Amino acid sequence: MKLVLFDCDGTLVDSAGLIHEVMRHTFIAFGKPEPALETTKSIIGLTLDIAIARMDGKPHADDEAVAMAAHYKSIFADVRQTSGFGETMFDGIREVLDALIARDDIWLGAVTGKSRRGLELILEGQGLTPHFLFCRTADDCPSKPHPAMVNECCDESGIAARETIVIGDAIYDMQMAKAAGATAIGVAWGYATPDELWKAGADAVVERPADLLAYIH
Repeated sequence: MKLVLFDCDGTLVDSAGLIHEVMRHTFIAFGKPEPALETTKSIIGLTLDIAIARMDGKPHADDEAVAMAAHYKSIFADVRQTSGFGETMFDGIREVLDALIARDDIWLGAVTGKSRRGLELILEGQGLTPHFLFCRTADDCPSKPHPAMVNECCDESGIAARETIVIGDAIYDMQMAKAAGATAIGVAWGYATPDELWKAGADAVVERPADLLAYIH
């Protein structure tokens, strides 16, 4: 058996526009300059309060960053409904998931800096909830690149880290995978560059979703 753990934002779905719009509203509400889209993209994958602190130039999540994270969560649903932004699956991802789900030697999981409710909304919306058996979120574990998300999925599934593959678009995903002793595969369609993924420890970087299947055997 192999365990294949997918990041969510930037790997399964393109959600940068929505995340940035909620961040923009949040920073304005706290009297701060609007962040640049590239700044928002650079923190996608981190747990929310840590992400906001980093965007605000702080070394750690202080009380204000925690308050901003709470505000972000409180307005997320409304912004999602009214802004025209949403989360769409990247072209080719569903076909890859269908191919993996059809195999009896693969279990799928998700490891994400989103809240558990945020992940559930996406999986439910895409009809994928039954297929992701092992999930860890910001509500369950320390922020990436801490290896806890991978370690706990391995423990729950009974599959060793050496038989586990982590697929993600962020440097934090690569660092988390290597810290856990898992294989790290970076994807080039997300929010980090291939060069950044290689430097973060990726064992492979793929250009298209279909290319993932060559590394899952």
